[in-house]
Amino acid sequence: MDEVTIVGLDLAKRVFQLHGARADGSVAFRRKLSRAQVTTFLSKLPRCIVAMEACATAHFWARTIAALGHDVRLVPPAYVKPFVKRQKNDAADAEAIAEAASRPTMRFVEPKTERQQARAMVFRTRDMFVRQRTQMINALRAHLAEHGVIAAKGITNVQKLGRIIETAETGIEPLVVETARIYLDQIEQISGRISALEKTLRKEAGQSDRTERMMSMPGIGPVTAMAVEAFAPTLSTFRRGRDFAAWLGLVPKQHSSGGKQLMGHTSKMGQRDIRRLLIIGAMSVIRWFSQNTPDADTWLGRLLRRKPRQLAAIALANKMARSLWAMETKNEFFRDPRAVAA
Repeated sequence: MDEVTIVGLDLAKRVFQLHGARADGSVAFRRKLSRAQVTTFLSKLPRCIVAMEACATAHFWARTIAALGHDVRLVPPAYVKPFVKRQKNDAADAEAIAEAASRPTMRFVEPKTERQQARAMVFRTRDMFVRQRTQMINALRAHLAEHGVIAAKGITNVQKLGRIIETAETGIEPLVVETARIYLDQIEQISGRISALEKTLRKEAGQSDRTERMMSMPGIGPVTAMAVEAFAPTLSTFRRGRDFAAWLGLVPKQHSSGGKQLMGHTSKMGQRDIRRLLIIGAMSVIRWFSQNTPDADTWLGRLLRRKPRQLAAIALANKMARSLWAMETKNEFFRDPRAVAA
């Protein structure tokens, strides 16, 4: 055990597989432990590298094992897969994790704090409720359309459906009206929960200097700022702004070979929550820009004259990601380029 330099830990709910390796890569031990035995076993090992896949419960175990004095490394699952040998099983997975983590050029995931995971839970819960509300609104519209009840799109027009079905002149079956009321009550309850969670997000965003700096940028609100706070590592860990944009999946996918660079569509290989919110924020900026200064001779104005609006939004989201990195590393609030030029 004194010769162990790295331990690959395959996480599970109850049964965990460990693979210990020496400095030369030879096998030191293979162990299958229950959940209760993992901490006890690792506490008896000398200080070494403990590697895991960055999957469910990984950040909890990273904090727990780091408290024992070990050097914890979280490896993205996609980077572990190439090292798995034939006949996939827990032992092969643990060995592949140890092998991947021992590579000198491997990229690792920074373990999240309890605070970050708590904020992430609030964000994802709100996101889930928004999807459920959208699903229920679409289902209600589809059912009522079969009975000739139509209203304009948008959540603000849902109440119009309620007023229509309550009108006696419509002649709708009572069973339809009764079922539609269940939908409307549920939509109202979910909307209340979403409002409460958004209030919590705004409160949390106001307690951090980092999120206040983010919200000084047009297109960045409390929800987007909290998503960056909860899901992204400290932005200073990225060497440059483009690395952060690439981490979000906002850069072109490369198909380069033989010294010839071929750029494809947006990679979308990164943190999808932040990427989606940045694009939504970019669309709001473009909408405001188009209504107020459509012919301005600026970077965005020239881009909109040459490219479709959605493509311009992705380019602007990339620019916003780079600006966020600059604001974080320089500890500055957003500065309007037009004001600086003046």
